[in-house]
Amino acid sequence: MQIMNKKLFGTDGIRGVAGEYPLDRSTAYAVGAALGIQLRDVVDPAVVIGMDTRESGQWLAEHMAGGLTSQGVEVQFAGVTATPGVAYLARTGDFSAGVMISASHNPYRDNGMKILSNSGYKLPDIEEERLEEEIFRLLESGIEPHAQALLVDEGLDCAYIDHLANTLPKPISGLKIVADCANGSVSHLAPRLLARAGATVITLCASPDGRNINLDCGSLHLEKLREAVLREGADLGVAYDGDADRALFVSHSGKVVDGDAVLYLTAKFMQAPLVVATVMSNLGLELALARQGIQMVRTPVGDKYVLEEMLRLNARLGGEQSGHIIFREFATTGDGMLTTLRVLEVMQSTGCDLDHLIEDLHILPQLLVNIRVKSRKPIAEMPAVVNSIRAAEEFFGKEGRVLVRFSGTEPLARVMVEGRDPERVEFFAKDIAACIERELGV
Repeated sequence: MQIMNKKLFGTDGIRGVAGEYPLDRSTAYAVGAALGIQLRDVVDPAVVIGMDTRESGQWLAEHMAGGLTSQGVEVQFAGVTATPGVAYLARTGDFSAGVMISASHNPYRDNGMKILSNSGYKLPDIEEERLEEEIFRLLESGIEPHAQALLVDEGLDCAYIDHLANTLPKPISGLKIVADCANGSVSHLAPRLLARAGATVITLCASPDGRNINLDCGSLHLEKLREAVLREGADLGVAYDGDADRALFVSHSGKVVDGDAVLYLTAKFMQAPLVVATVMSNLGLELALARQGIQMVRTPVGDKYVLEEMLRLNARLGGEQSGHIIFREFATTGDGMLTTLRVLEVMQSTGCDLDHLIEDLHILPQLLVNIRVKSRKPIAEMPAVVNSIRAAEEFFGKEGRVLVRFSGTEPLARVMVEGRDPERVEFFAKDIAACIERELGV
């Protein structure tokens, strides 16, 4: 269950504009110190820190490290790496926790702080609330932030890549892949891993300059990847987001293969009895899995909530439409590179291309509309919005869905409508969005 009392932590850590509260130097230092205070009872506490390629990553990491070392915590620095890489290191190394400095798919001006336990899992809501209390106490005390210089330990990334490579039962051969690295965390890792796996790799957007992360590339912008796949005659294309905890794909014919499709093709291959997805996953996925005798359970948006439900139900596979896929046998978070290897394994083992693997998945028309809002208000307190939602639900019945929620990472309201009639899907999505904009819009 989501706990909504938090003021700093959203669905994926603390996020904001770098240099502004809560991504300023004082708060970064306070977050590090607060985490260090929570680790006081640990013998010889140590924390591993990683970051993506944003220009603000280094000073944020060094101020968090300053806070940690002020509490007697040793810090090791992985440098530029993926969020799942930090999770792997926190779980398998001699660490008490892990920290990733990243704002995922957001523009370079934003950044974030994600904290992982030494189990490799993101912190539960209740622990984030306790951490917030300590952070606010430290900030109110007027602490003076200072930076701790950090040197990269190259061996940390090597351990993570070795782990991923060892998950393949046999090398991949004869497959040509286009990899869009989003000028982010895996710009230097994904090409190396995929080549090591035996694939022929064509690399896009792997020249980070601190400001071009996610800029017209990566998992939110698949146009260049699709063009390259068709131009090169590649077997598939893969696009990562800034911190590479998710991946989206393009088939050899140019069809976009999202997280729902990946869940479907891997669930069939794994013969999984149960798949955990979120409220955003298409109803078509639920119906297609049911035809295969596979149950689908939904959670709130956020891969941490997917994982919590996977642990509760002992499920092996779960994920989000956005491309966060969790293979619990190998990882504790969504991992874009691991997902790529699993997709390649299915293709090689079955001898089928992506188009064939998902041909039985019939996605219902779905439209997602984002509305920038100046404030938040319970949906139930906006009668016009409630009436518009009710009208859509009555029209679609059991052959459609309506979801309205506020983003956990941005000042946005999100409206998702799906159903068999695309014109009515568009009508209702825009009508609900217009009602929200009149009530809360900027």
